[in-house]
Formats: sequence, structure tokens, C-alpha cells
Amino acid sequence: MKLRERDALRAGSVSWALPYLAHSLAAIVRFVDKTLTIANLEVRKLRHDPTDLASRAVQPALWLLVFGQVFSQVRAIPTGGLPYIDFMAPGILAQSVLFISIFYGISIIWERDLGIVQKLLVSPTPRTALVLGKALSAGIRAFAQALIVYALAVLLGVQMNWNPLALAGVVTFVLLGAGLFSTVSLIIACLVKTRERFMGIGQVLTMPLFFASNAIYPISLMPGWLQVIAHLNPLSYEVDGLRALMLAGGTSAYGLALDLTILLGAATVVVIIGGRLYPRVAT
Repeated sequence: MKLRERDALRAGSVSWALPYLAHSLAAIVRFVDKTLTIANLEVRKLRHDPTDLASRAVQPALWLLVFGQVFSQVRAIPTGGLPYIDFMAPGILAQSVLFISIFYGISIIWERDLGIVQKLLVSPTPRTALVLGKALSAGIRAFAQALIVYALAVLLGVQMNWNPLALAGVVTFVLLGAGLFSTVSLIIACLVKTRERFMGIGQVLTMPLFFASNAIYPISLMPGWLQVIAHLNPLSYEVDGLRALMLAGGTSAYGLALDLTILLGAATVVVIIGGRLYPRVAT
């Protein structure tokens, strides 16, 4: 009798859990679908104005063709046996991702002025899905920049790693870096709300993030206080991961697992914060 009662309880618990699991799975599918819809809307803007990518390619080209070539001749920066242009190429890719993402939030201010934000906020789309969709679209823009940097690096003779798994890893780091910094940009746009203040804060952030990282020189060359900042800078971990994956002889100083964990953790935190703050941009 007890065995029958126990079997009945188990059957009852399973029958109760299945609808709950089905409902949860359906909610996840709807969340992903709405996120991809927002990303698709953002990518369509890029298709209508591809010249934006061409103009943004000028800066990484100048860094690689001018700064990289000059410092390759100086040979004053220790690079662990890598040619300086090889050492620098992943840093310039990370810089390109940073620069294209950190000003991404200004589009939110334009959308607010055009009334688009208000329409999105009254839709049933979760706020986090809105933020995540925009982060994903920033990653797609950054991926286009990565193709340009790769082409320049090949022309300059950088020894690239063409292993499919390594290329997939590069795409992952580019998407995470772009998503992280574009969401930070969105948070700034939610707080300051005006284009002038946003541009000022964006300009203040970009150079410290770039120079307080391992993008163009090793962290070991920095003074102690700056090394602390560099180790707190998520861009350092993005560069470290890209350097290990992009280059034929590249290695990671921190380990790819740590690089990926820090970027993923930081991106998750800012997406949650962005989802909470996003409605504020409409007021």
C-alpha cells in the first residue's frame, strides 16, 4: 500500500512539474525571439547606412599602419617574442570594438526624441530583452569591424591563427566586448539623457579604458597604481583573450576561462542594470 502511495505521489509531482517546465521553456523562447527581433531592427539600420562602417575603419587602419609600423622599428616594448605589429593587432581590434560600442547609446537618445523608445516601452517586450537585443546588434556591428581589422592584419603580415575553434573564440570575445561596452553606453544615455553630456562622458571614458589596458603595451610596464586599474579594466581581459586566439603564437596571460568569465559576468551585470534603467531614458 505504501509503495502505491509513493508511486502516486511521484506521478503527481511529475505531472505538476511538466506544465511548469513547458511554461518556463516557452517563456525563454519568447524572450530569445524578442531579443533577436530588436537586434534585427538595429541591424537593418546598418544595411541602410553601410558608410558608417567604412568611416569607422579609418581609425584602426591609422593605428596599425602608422603607430604599429613606427613602434615595430623602435623595438622598445617587450612583447614576449612576438613582432610588435602582431602584439598590437588584437589590441587594435579590441579598441575598434570599444570605440564603436561606447558611443552606441547616443542612438537611444535619438530614438527617445523620435518617440521610438516610448513605443517600445508600451510593448510587451521585457526591458532586459530590449537591452540585450541592442547589445547583440552592437556585437554584429563590431563583427564587421573585426573583418576589416583582420584584412589589415593579413596585409601587414601578421601571423594569424586560422583554426576554426580559434575564430569562433574571436567572434565570442568580440560579441561579449561589444555587448558589454554598448550596454554601459546605454546606461550612460539613460542617466544623462542629453546628446551633449553623453558625448562628453563617452570621450572621457574611451581613452582611459584604452590606455589603461594591455592593448598596445604590456601591463608590466605600467606604474603600480595603473596596473591595479588595468587589472580591473574589462578591456584588458578582452585583449588577452583575443591575443591568445587571433595569433599563431599567441598566449593568454590570465587564461581564456578567466577572460571569458569576467567578460560574461560583467556583461550580465550591466544588461540587468540597463534593463532596470531603460525606462528612464523616456522621461
